[in-house]
Amino acid sequence: MNTRDVRAFIAVVDTGSIVQAAAQLHLTQPGVTRRVQSLEALLDVELLDRQSKPLRPTATGREIYQKGRDLLHAEADLLALARNDAEPSGELRLGMPPFLAERGLTTPIDQLRSRYPGLALRIQSTWSPGLLEQVETGLLDAAAVVLSEHSPPPAHMTAHAFDRQPLRIVAAPSLGLRARATLKDLAEFPWVLSQNGCGMRSTLRRALEERGLPCNVGVEAFGADLQLSLVARGAGVGIITPDLLAASRFRNQLKLVTVTDFQLDMIAWLVHRPLPPRLEAPVGMFLEQLKAVMSQRPRSR
Repeated sequence: MNTRDVRAFIAVVDTGSIVQAAAQLHLTQPGVTRRVQSLEALLDVELLDRQSKPLRPTATGREIYQKGRDLLHAEADLLALARNDAEPSGELRLGMPPFLAERGLTTPIDQLRSRYPGLALRIQSTWSPGLLEQVETGLLDAAAVVLSEHSPPPAHMTAHAFDRQPLRIVAAPSLGLRARATLKDLAEFPWVLSQNGCGMRSTLRRALEERGLPCNVGVEAFGADLQLSLVARGAGVGIITPDLLAASRFRNQLKLVTVTDFQLDMIAWLVHRPLPPRLEAPVGMFLEQLKAVMSQRPRSR
C-alpha cells in the first residue's frame, strides 16, 4: 500500500475538497484524484460520496479514514525511532473545552507551530467528558480538561494540573439577591448556563441534586461573555471562574454572591495516554505554555 495515496484521501476528508487537499499537499488536483482512485482500486471500495458538497467519506470510507490516520501515525513513529535527532513530524491531535480555549489556546498553539513547523496540529474543542473519552480511545493525543476537585482524571492516564480556580456565582443587582446566600436561595431563580457536558454546569447540578433542589435552566448559551451579558440583564443567575469574570466587559454590571454551602474549585489538567517519542517534547511544551498563560490571567475583584 502506498502511504501517499492514504495521505491524499485523508487530506480530502479533512478539507472536504479536492482543490484544498491539492493545495495542502502541494499537488495538482488530478494528482490528488488519481491517488484517491488508486486507493479505492486497491481496496475495491468507494471511499468518497462524490455527490456531497463538501466531499464526505462513505460509511466504509469513515473506517478507512481512521485506520489510515493510525497508519500515518505509525509511519511517523517508525521514522522517528530511526532518526533520534529528527524534528517531530506527522500530526499532534489536541483537545480543549470551549471556555478554556477562550482564555488559553492562542499563544500555546502559536508557540508550537513556531517551534515544530513539521508538526500538523489538529484541534478539537468540546466539553471535558468527551475529550477524556477521545483520549481514552486514541482519537486525541492529549487534551486539556477541567474537572471539579472531587473528580480527578482517570488513574490510568498521565495527568498534569496546570490551573486551579474557585467557582463564582454572579447575578444582576436587580434580582435582589443578598451578598451571602445558600443554594436554596438561588434555586428560586433560573440559571444561565452552558450546554450539557460543561463541567461547571455538571458540578452545580450535582450540588443542587444532593440537597433535593431543582436546577432550573432559564437560558442555555455558548460562550462566557454571552452568558454574563444575559446575567447582567437579569435573565438568571450565572456561574463563572474568576479569570473569565475579570476579562468580561460586563463585570461591573454583576454582583458576586457568596454561597455559604457551595465552595468548590475547578482544576485544569493536561491528560494523555503513553505518548510516542516524537510527541513527548511537543506535548511537554504545550503544557508549559498553558501554565504560562494561566499564570498571567487577569484577576477578578
